Amino acid sequence: MVSIRKNLLQLIFSGAYLMRWNDKLRPVELLEIDKQAHKMLLACVLWHENSHNLLPAQRVALASEIVEGGLFDYFYRLIITDVKPPIFYRIKEDPQQFQQLTQYVLGRLEPALAPLGPFWDRLCRWHAATETDTPARRILTAAHLFASQWEFRLIEPLNTPFDEEMEDIGQSFPDRLNTFTELRGLSDIRTPGTALARLANLCGQLRFQIRWTQAPRIPSTSVLGHMFIVATYAYMFSLAVGACPARACNNFFCGLFHDLPEVLTRDIISPVKQSTAELPKLIKAFEAKELERRLFTPLRAEGFTSLVERISYYLGLDVGSEFQECVRKDGRVYKLDGFAAMASSNRDELDPKDGQLIKICDTLAAFLEAHSSIRNGVSSPHLLEARVRLLTKLRDHSLPALRLDTLLADFD
Repeated sequence: MVSIRKNLLQLIFSGAYLMRWNDKLRPVELLEIDKQAHKMLLACVLWHENSHNLLPAQRVALASEIVEGGLFDYFYRLIITDVKPPIFYRIKEDPQQFQQLTQYVLGRLEPALAPLGPFWDRLCRWHAATETDTPARRILTAAHLFASQWEFRLIEPLNTPFDEEMEDIGQSFPDRLNTFTELRGLSDIRTPGTALARLANLCGQLRFQIRWTQAPRIPSTSVLGHMFIVATYAYMFSLAVGACPARACNNFFCGLFHDLPEVLTRDIISPVKQSTAELPKLIKAFEAKELERRLFTPLRAEGFTSLVERISYYLGLDVGSEFQECVRKDGRVYKLDGFAAMASSNRDELDPKDGQLIKICDTLAAFLEAHSSIRNGVSSPHLLEARVRLLTKLRDHSLPALRLDTLLADFD
């Protein structure tokens, strides 16, 4: 039985503390969870575009390998964050040194991740593998390089006049990305002005939108980072309830995409959203209109209709909410009657996606944001009230299968 514990949630959240490019002058703080979210959003797009010709079972298997491989690499990165990339690549060139580093990393990760059972075993095998040129790894590497290059372009103008490293770093990205020309969709993502480039840019911009703007916090999470935390929590709880691979991957990608419309509307805090009965409907209508105008219409015009359908499925546009359980049959999307109905639809061929489970993970991520800041000594009446409200909400609306009561007791 997969066990979700407090130290796992905190490990996943810890990427909110890790600054990237911290030896460079930065116009904004660049955080590890933001980069991971951007990377995995791009990996999802590349998975979709490079799996059209696969059998359904192969398509799901590739998605699972991409999702878990991305998480395996993230957890590894959390431990070696202070090792600069050039040094890390030099270590990888020496098998003995790299094995020693990996054993150290696994030892640090084991307390939080070993209770996940088979997931931990797969993580260990991933980092011990000698075959590193698989389709999943190539998609992840390409997505990683593009997301890192996107960040680099933010800091490049500020550092170029005096930092002699900038030219070599800048050239390393296109040089390495040019080795992935076989990946469908990557060329479009890299070409300014295309619909996929617009999608990649809009996703990246979500790192500029800071959550809880009325309550200063440490760490100060962005909408983009929050999406990654929700996605990772959703995947872990999917494993805990025995979700089929398609359902687990859908839950991850739904968590990853669920706040994408906020790049068009900004992050609106829940009390404001609920201030009038009509405001949530107005926000939803505006989000749908802007998504269609700025993203979906350009994507369809360039032949990415099936990608639009996939993103729409994650966002729950066909069933009214991203937090609505649903399945797909013969190309149509059908609502399910709550979490209990997922038990009879927990099969890859139905392409199932949770709703309540993802909503709970969304609330849980918000709770961790408030709780962590208070524990770090940065608090306010608004933040204290939010922590109590979110904790009460989690306890009142929890699903028994998630066993949150015991988990939440550790945060008291």
